[in-house]
Amino acid sequence: MNTIEEYKACGEKLYHQLHLATYPVAIKYIKTEDEIPKDAAMASVFGQKLALCQAFRQARSWGMTVAMTAKDNFCTPATALHKWRPVQLDDLIESQVKQGWHKNIDAEKRRFDALTGLLGDDYFSSPVQYCGFLCSPLMKTSFIPDSILVYGNGLQITHIIQALSYEHKHVPMSKFEGFEESCVKGGLLPFLTQKPEVVIPGAGDRSFGAVSEDEIAVGMPAHLIFYVLENLFKTGGMMNIGYPMKQILPMNLTEKLTPGFKYLWDKMFDKKHGE
Repeated sequence: MNTIEEYKACGEKLYHQLHLATYPVAIKYIKTEDEIPKDAAMASVFGQKLALCQAFRQARSWGMTVAMTAKDNFCTPATALHKWRPVQLDDLIESQVKQGWHKNIDAEKRRFDALTGLLGDDYFSSPVQYCGFLCSPLMKTSFIPDSILVYGNGLQITHIIQALSYEHKHVPMSKFEGFEESCVKGGLLPFLTQKPEVVIPGAGDRSFGAVSEDEIAVGMPAHLIFYVLENLFKTGGMMNIGYPMKQILPMNLTEKLTPGFKYLWDKMFDKKHGE
């Protein structure tokens, strides 16, 4: 098993090698509040509540270690999906029908059929195991993470996907619906399925978690961060586009490329003037 110091070093390397705007996020799922470090921030201590995507923002931008439980989280569907409180699947589906995110109850049932297909038919009927999570910047983590969530622009996330896919062993296979992307696909699914997921942040991520318009993300089982660092920038060998991006510069261009260029070239180098 890798050590906390090795995880921190990986976080530092990935942050600098990809020139990320925010820190990679370490996520650990906890079974009791006894696992919460004394220096972790908890919204409920201040009589407040946050969404999980807001906790990620505090970690990746402010460098905070944040603890989230059901009492800290106002996003009740996320609490239900994480099974931090007992919930009947029918009640969760009905809550989403009332939200109006999808056409009708049949659409919601198809949505949850796909989810239970990933997590197992007994996921929602099995006993509660976890009560919350911790998240922190990976380079400052005080715990061994279960999942790692990295936000970036399209090219930065492409490099991570290429590293995961270098041997075609850990290719992300994701479904997208524009909701609950970072909290479920960024942390929970990689933890439970041990497979990486591409995240296209949804409505809550962008309205509550301050995810910018050009940000996407990737969530992975924590141990795969070492695989990513091992294979970063290897795709294509010398042809790897790198970061900052090495673009192919067009060659063999002349002053006659456009009509305006040619006109000025003829004027400046007109042979009638002995040039």
